[in-house]
Amino acid sequence: MSSKLDQLKSMTLVVADTGDIEAIKRFAPEDATTNPSLLLKAASLPHYQPLVQAARAWATAQGGSNREQLANCSDRLAVDIGAEITRIVPGRISTEVDARLSFDRQGTVDRARRLIDLYEASGISRERVLIKTAATWEGIRAAEELEREQINCNLTLLFGFGQAAACADAGVTLISPFVGRILDWHKANRDVVVNSPEEDPGVQSVTRIYNYYKANGYDTIVMGASFRNAGEVEALAGCDRLTISPQLLEALATDQGDLPRRLSAAGVVSEDQNPAACEVGFRWSLNEDAMATEKLAEGIRNFVADQRKLEQLLTQVAA
Repeated sequence: MSSKLDQLKSMTLVVADTGDIEAIKRFAPEDATTNPSLLLKAASLPHYQPLVQAARAWATAQGGSNREQLANCSDRLAVDIGAEITRIVPGRISTEVDARLSFDRQGTVDRARRLIDLYEASGISRERVLIKTAATWEGIRAAEELEREQINCNLTLLFGFGQAAACADAGVTLISPFVGRILDWHKANRDVVVNSPEEDPGVQSVTRIYNYYKANGYDTIVMGASFRNAGEVEALAGCDRLTISPQLLEALATDQGDLPRRLSAAGVVSEDQNPAACEVGFRWSLNEDAMATEKLAEGIRNFVADQRKLEQLLTQVAA
């Protein structure tokens, strides 16, 4: 029998949740995704030191204030790492806009356009890039504008159903609903006992979103993310895409057990109604969901913290 990873690939597009080139080569995913935390890890690897040096030199040559040079250097490094990854994966690379712009619609649009310009100048077409931004109201509205320019978007830090409904209405290409972080919150704040992956509140959230999208004919791709264990991944087999860490890819690759399909668009039904058809509805829906509100804010803060650490690393390179 083939491995669970091979079985999963037969029903779900597998995405590597890493910037580690060697891990991507080993597990041969279709796509790859990065974020500030993953870029920070990648920038410390020996393989990427020439790219770090080149990004710093390029940003210095562009001139501007120290802050502008750091922004340019971060974007250049993200694009250079992304470009290298596109030479390995046949599909797309997701590259994230600075999380400090999560509540700045125009700032997100401008930064996304700059990232796409850098990719295209490097010979990577926009069709191979997904721009990531947090699924705030401003981030969703920015994505809606970018999609009209054929700049496809990946809405991340998505924890609540209202966020997912608003993304589908905006016509975004892909969403990344988080699984493990939802479970983390419920363990910390609710008396939750999970006896099987199907009882995992993160798995239930992604399943609900998937069913709602398919039942209502939305084209937005559902890509489950942020897994804590292989059981969560297996419980979502059949989802459009799943972005998986190298550690869990390894666990699936070495498991020869049977992996049945759990999600399918065929005959799916959903009784959910859209709670976020307007800004007021979106904000109220998010406010009513303590988990989604808290995890979205925490996720933005954590990405910003890692972005600052990355900038500190880049500053030391310049010294």
